[in-house]
Amino acid sequence: MDTVFLDACVLFSAAYRPKPKLVKLWQLPEVRLISSPYAAGEAARNIEGPEQPERLKELLQEVELVNAMLPEGALPEGVELPEKAAPILRGAIAANASHLLTSDWKHFGRYYWQVIEGLTILPPAAYLKGKD
Repeated sequence: MDTVFLDACVLFSAAYRPKPKLVKLWQLPEVRLISSPYAAGEAARNIEGPEQPERLKELLQEVELVNAMLPEGALPEGVELPEKAAPILRGAIAANASHLLTSDWKHFGRYYWQVIEGLTILPPAAYLKGKD
């Protein structure tokens, strides 16, 4: 079973449209979806409009929010992330996730398809394509 950590941008995107392709993640068998209160809070802060907050709330009901976190500033050797992105990677590693799904190309793009501390970092579309 994959344990998939969802970044804030994935949660945001899944809640933004009424029927996004990302909702397929919630329908996959043998996949445990997790995230962190930090990521959920970031997604909620950026959502606007009348329907999106309710959709996010519904999606989060099927996502386990984990509080595990590597110590502040602790990133694997050779990994450089800005302060706002680092908690995502630290949370995914501390939660023993098998995958981190993020569409944050700016901060995580150079780490796509890499395995860091047992965690495979992928854009959501690549993960979904592998599940077809």
